[in-house]
Amino acid sequence: MIEYSPFWETLSHSGETTYTLITKHHISSAIIDKLRKNKPMNTTTLNDLCRILHCGLDEIARYVPSEEDQVL
Repeated sequence: MIEYSPFWETLSHSGETTYTLITKHHISSAIIDKLRKNKPMNTTTLNDLCRILHCGLDEIARYVPSEEDQVL
């Protein structure tokens, strides 16, 4: 499963807030909700977050093995 706990740490060190992501950078509140709930999102959004926060993808998301992952 992809989880977004690194995002929250990166956000706290960035000087940005969820409010500025929504109002200044036009990140939807639905995306913020997906980040909170570790829901899937597209790579364009992840790219945008990396650009806004000046960070790498590993500072936004990470893979954690889970029993909830689909069977391959």
